[in-house]
Amino acid sequence: MNTFYKFYQLIINWYHIHGRKKLPWQIKKTPYKIWLSEIMLQQTQVKTVIPYFNAFIKKFPDFNSLKKASMNEICFLWSGLGYYARAKNLYKTTKIISEKYKNKFPDNFFELIQLPGIGKSTAGAILSLAFGYYYPILDGNVKRIITRYYAINIKINEKKTESKLWKIINNITPIHNTGKFNQAMMDLGSLICTRIKPKCHICPLNINCISLSNKNCEDYPKKNSYKNILKKTFYFLILQYNHFIFLKKRPSYGIWANLFSFPEFYKEINAQSWINEKNIKKSKKQIINPFYHYFTHLKLHIIPIHITVTLSQKKNIHHNYAIWYNLINPQLIGLSSPVKKIITILKKYEVK
Repeated sequence: MNTFYKFYQLIINWYHIHGRKKLPWQIKKTPYKIWLSEIMLQQTQVKTVIPYFNAFIKKFPDFNSLKKASMNEICFLWSGLGYYARAKNLYKTTKIISEKYKNKFPDNFFELIQLPGIGKSTAGAILSLAFGYYYPILDGNVKRIITRYYAINIKINEKKTESKLWKIINNITPIHNTGKFNQAMMDLGSLICTRIKPKCHICPLNINCISLSNKNCEDYPKKNSYKNILKKTFYFLILQYNHFIFLKKRPSYGIWANLFSFPEFYKEINAQSWINEKNIKKSKKQIINPFYHYFTHLKLHIIPIHITVTLSQKKNIHHNYAIWYNLINPQLIGLSSPVKKIITILKKYEVK
């Protein structure tokens, strides 16, 4: 039996029995739902995405409702999901589809990959899952399965690896049932061929998996080692008047783009200078302890400085792109995970 055919048949058979068929975006699926889910699923697990997807669909059930949304509304619903450039891309793509394609989602590969946030693999997922077309995918789950199955001993982030994996997946992906095959590969990587502790004993590919026969599955995919993880310290200045806290909108680039955050300083002396300029006394008791927030190649040490201000001081604290956020009746704005964490703590004190 042809090796590629055998691979495909094992995957399809597994999908019919174990594949996920009742995820929220699979029920009464539309190109809009598939697109939204695929953007959310980029570098994010299904279990994390589901509540965000449900909240998003409840607010914006179709493309016509989403095209009327502001960037702030999108960021609000995205808050905590991470990788916020995706929210910005979602907003941009909505405008392009509305204006250029007359509200009709493109079903052409070359048009899709021109849209913000849609690369080759995401386009393949949309076309195969939403339209039933033949297009392979190569997300993180698929890369992990292929590199383990064939014991591909080259680093996953190198260009030659990408080319090699695309060549393999193009040969493996069937012309018929492409959507089922792609969904099965994503499910298999998510549920069985996991990054750590893969469940090889129940994997449909375990008979011919080379890394399993070599007993070194977790050695794949080979990754570049990032020895020099960047470390930064942010001093978050938390200015509070009654149940209001001061938040500034971040620029449209960099980390937490377009989200609201506390005024931040790289050095404590700079934060203290700002406080002195406003004639504000620093609180002796700090109710929020320092904590770490992790990005892929960045370890961020966040040191909150909590200060209670008077009404007269509050009137002197302003910025063009800032608000006094209401802890009791919050505005619908986008917040990063660290800011949400701090706000949760502040709300507990408000309740008391």
